[in-house]
Amino acid sequence: MVETFGQQALIHILVNLMFLAITWWALQTFKFDLFLKEPKGPKAMALTILVTIAIAHLVSSFFLDYLNWSTMLRYLF
Repeated sequence: MVETFGQQALIHILVNLMFLAITWWALQTFKFDLFLKEPKGPKAMALTILVTIAIAHLVSSFFLDYLNWSTMLRYLF
């Protein structure tokens, strides 16, 4: 039982890091300079990091929920 908690924790960490990297990579094509006064400043970088974390959290939560629900389908019948 304890082993499964460790495995789930490892899966959650890896999935979160994977989607964090994918989101950061995808946001590099977005032109933040159209919306910001100082696009190369520290505030703009902080905003980019926070948007990356927020989107990655949403996507990884969806993916992990979907994975959890699909594994629970075996208990349906």
